[in-house]
Amino acid sequence: MVAQRGGALLAGGDALRDHRAMGLSIRLLGAPQVLRDGLPLPPPRGHKAWALLACLLRSERPPSRRQLAALLFEDADDPLAALRWNLSELRRLLGPALLRGDPPRPAVDPATSIDVSVVASGSWTEALRLPGLGHELLEGMSFASSPSFEVWLANERRHLQAAAEAVLREAALARLAAGAAGEAADLAARLVRLNPLEENFQALLIRSLAAAGDGVAAARQVAACRELFLRELGVAPGPAIESALRTSTAAPTARPATGRAAAVAQLQAGEAAIAAGALDAGLHCLRRAVTEADADGDVELRGRTRVALGGALVHAARGRDEEGATALHEALAVGERASPSIAAAACRELGYVEFLRGRYERAAGWLRRAALLAEGEPAEQARIATVHGAVLSDTAHYADAIAMLRHAAALAGGVGDRRQIAYALSMQGRALLLCGDLAGATDVLDRSVAIAEQGWTALLPWPQSLRAEVDLARGDVGAAAERFEHAFALGCQLGDPCWEGIAGRGLGRIALARGEAGRAVEILVDTMARAVRLPDAYLWCKAYALETLCGLAVDERLAQAPGWIEALGHMASRTGMRELGVRAGLHAAALGDGASGAAARLAATDIDNPLLRRAAGLTP
Repeated sequence: MVAQRGGALLAGGDALRDHRAMGLSIRLLGAPQVLRDGLPLPPPRGHKAWALLACLLRSERPPSRRQLAALLFEDADDPLAALRWNLSELRRLLGPALLRGDPPRPAVDPATSIDVSVVASGSWTEALRLPGLGHELLEGMSFASSPSFEVWLANERRHLQAAAEAVLREAALARLAAGAAGEAADLAARLVRLNPLEENFQALLIRSLAAAGDGVAAARQVAACRELFLRELGVAPGPAIESALRTSTAAPTARPATGRAAAVAQLQAGEAAIAAGALDAGLHCLRRAVTEADADGDVELRGRTRVALGGALVHAARGRDEEGATALHEALAVGERASPSIAAAACRELGYVEFLRGRYERAAGWLRRAALLAEGEPAEQARIATVHGAVLSDTAHYADAIAMLRHAAALAGGVGDRRQIAYALSMQGRALLLCGDLAGATDVLDRSVAIAEQGWTALLPWPQSLRAEVDLARGDVGAAAERFEHAFALGCQLGDPCWEGIAGRGLGRIALARGEAGRAVEILVDTMARAVRLPDAYLWCKAYALETLCGLAVDERLAQAPGWIEALGHMASRTGMRELGVRAGLHAAALGDGASGAAARLAATDIDNPLLRRAAGLTP
């Protein structure tokens, strides 16, 4: 499982049910305060105590006293003494038995309400009750005398802002799926105010307004979105905005005719058409299947058709993940009443959508829920474990990722699902590659490529590109170039921005290996644009290419280096791509930013990757 940010320290930190509940309540979003039985307690003296509490609550592993002193009290004559004084202030506030030892652990009572934990990993119903939802961590506070902590705080603020957006999005989708389109529109409007340049959020607002029957407001929002994007970004929004105005996921395409038999026939025809690449025809059939199933009233069939439609929109229809998520929320509502297997599939697909966009804590929550629902179903468990292993890898929990992906491949092998074996092996190979285990990566990636070549061409560019990285790491530039070129050509033919992104990054590295730094920059800049040309593309691929570009820009002393490094750090901190965040800090340090370097080295101590530790100077 993904280690929740702060979850290792706080058993039950997500137990908030009502911010007016009895007991202890810690609020760090907005102006910080601690309440007992709904009444505010006298605050600690000085801002540093709040900073210390935030750091302890938001660290996956509790930092040592020496690390905390270096991070927060580097300006003090006696940093450890300053730390002790601030810990005593927090004990006065939270209880005398807490925050003792080394490292100091805030092992508060499980019933304590902690707003940052709820936003990160609680349910949307819990999070919406928080008075600080959408506000900054330690709002209004700054710590100029502790520049390394300022870097840490900026990263945490970005991450919690993204978490708040993810909660609001999930809430809006759930209300839209439940038929409460007006409530969904209110939530989506709040979401757009937080991040107006996120195309998916704009599309959700437009779809919600249209579903609520306010077509005029929806059309106005389309026009306002187009004007905003052209003014701020210089480009028009993608087709998802226009489709949101006219698409209702489960809208009847014709009046129901023959009930269950028709629903099953349309479901089978739609799935066959999607598999054959006939997307529009397949979606038409699947929407018709939803209509027929609703008319028939078979609850399980209603769930099956919505899972099929949602899955097709997520996997086959580029740029339609938000529409697909609405169908999946509908499927979940049906499946919870009738079929755990349907509910499990819906949760797994919803987790996959969150995974693609780097909302990893929300993804992990969906996948844990799916795993509980899928007990006794090894095929579904294999699919769930594969996505969960990929989440763990993206967030640099490599040992857990490798173990889970091995388990996923074994489950898939037990039911003869060769495609799932290939996918699980490819993700396992990536984790091994990132940790420098070239022999292990070669073995599993070769197996993944072999299976994909025998019948899953649509996956092939992914393991092939990763296998090419192994060649490049071993110094075989020729073999790597051949694999990357084939993967890129096939990715372009398939029109898959993720595969174009991973292969394009490799081609940039090939150019660099051949001494063509200028050409490498051109390729990598183009790759990043390709990787996210659709609003639901796999965000990690862009970040991975951007990190390579940052390293190149630092080495070549390019003027764009600071901007690219800032963009990487921003993306990594919002999503929780921990290793890429560390590497952004190390690149900044190479340009003279000592505070970012210190914060990066502290973060690297939490990541069990020998390559990263070596890069951070933590090991020889």
